[in-house]
Order: sequence, then C-alpha cells, then structure tokens
Amino acid sequence: MRIPRRVLLALPLAGCAAGPEGEAEACPPVSHPPIASPRLAAALDRPGGPLIVAIGSSSTAGAGASRPWRSYPAALERHLREALGRRVTVLNRGVGGEAADAMLARLQRDVIAEGPDLVIWQVGANATLRRMTPERFRRFLFQGLDRLGRAGLDVVLMDNQRAPRILARPGHADYDAILAEAAARFPSVALFSRGAMMDRWAAAGLPNAALLAADGLHHNDRGYDCIARALAEALIAGLGPPAILAGAR
Repeated sequence: MRIPRRVLLALPLAGCAAGPEGEAEACPPVSHPPIASPRLAAALDRPGGPLIVAIGSSSTAGAGASRPWRSYPAALERHLREALGRRVTVLNRGVGGEAADAMLARLQRDVIAEGPDLVIWQVGANATLRRMTPERFRRFLFQGLDRLGRAGLDVVLMDNQRAPRILARPGHADYDAILAEAAARFPSVALFSRGAMMDRWAAAGLPNAALLAADGLHHNDRGYDCIARALAEALIAGLGPPAILAGAR
C-alpha cells in the first residue's frame, strides 16, 4: 500500500529549506516517479534511523555550492528528516574528479563497510567528459552494482545533469542510457533521472542555467536543493504503509 498523495502533499517538502543561513528559491512543483527502497522503509523504526550513503564525484561532494551543507546529500538529509519526523543520516562520500573506475575501487571501504540501508550512486559525468568508452563505463558500473547487490543493498543511480559542458560531448546520452539499462536489469536498483527532472523544470519555466554554477557544469545552491527535494519526495512516495509516517510532523 502506497502513501496517499494527499499525505505527501501535506509534508514539509512543499518548501525548499536550505539551512540556517536562509532558504533556496522555490522549485517548480513537478515530481519524479516513486522510488521504492524496502530497506529504507524497514529502517525508519530503528532507534538510530536509516543510513544513506551518497557516493559520486563533484556533484555529490558539492562543487558549486556556497557551503558544504548546501550539497545535495546534506539537503536530502534535511528534507527527509523534516518530512518524516525521524532521524535520517546521509553520509557524503563524493570525491571530485572521479569516474566509475575510481569509485568502484573504493566501494567496499566507503560504502559497503558503512552498512547503509540505501546507496545513492551519482556516476557518468566524468566518464562523459573524459570520453571513457561506453563499454568500459558499463563494465565498471555493472561490477559495482553486482558488489552492492551481493551485499544486499538497495541502490539509486543518479544520471547526468543538463549542463553545457556535458551536452557538448558527442554521445553524452549513451551514459544515461547505460544507467537506465542497469536500473532495469539489476534487482533492488532504481534510477533517479536528474536529466529528466531538469527537463521537467525547464518545461515548467525554470531554465537549466538557473540551477547551474558559473562553470557551466556543477549545480548552484538552488540546483542542489531542487535535486535533493525531488529525490526526497520520490523516496517518500516509494515507502510502504502510511503507518510509517505516524511520527511525522
């Protein structure tokens, strides 16, 4: 049984709180399809609450953000805590400049060893920028997903942003297609399409440039907060029985 839409609309995600130094500008009211994570749902009643590990490159580390707490993992933690009324911890394991092969090499140490309930893996931008062949990218990605699957972890893949430096690369869409292929192929793996969200926001009147820093690649504060809010809403929409929200504010 899914959480009724009217419950979701009542949650505090209607605003885009960005932290103690002010609020980010609002995001258009468009949504991403629900993302189910049974482990995340089961962990909500655990005393310490759910643990999420976000692994990726500079888009995860928070390049382009004005403060560390304006990165998308930090904003995701805030939005989930506010909406669910429960403790949720999101560890930021982003390392700028890394591609899929480097992330694969540290997957055990930085992700699996933490024992998370959910892994969010943002990957593909540096493979695109450095012209890693799609075949090599697929091999590294699938090896990583196989390891995460054998560890029994739920995984959300995050694809590339609609940024000029990404879009200028021939074949840039191939990497997003491989991520979609992986989400369809591996059990317990879902796709959060950042690109599709930016397309929806653009159609709603929020241009890509408004969500990007001056470097034409990374998100700004507003972009990270909009991404975090949309991801939080998708995860909440994918939760199980409404009783999970009994303690929500």
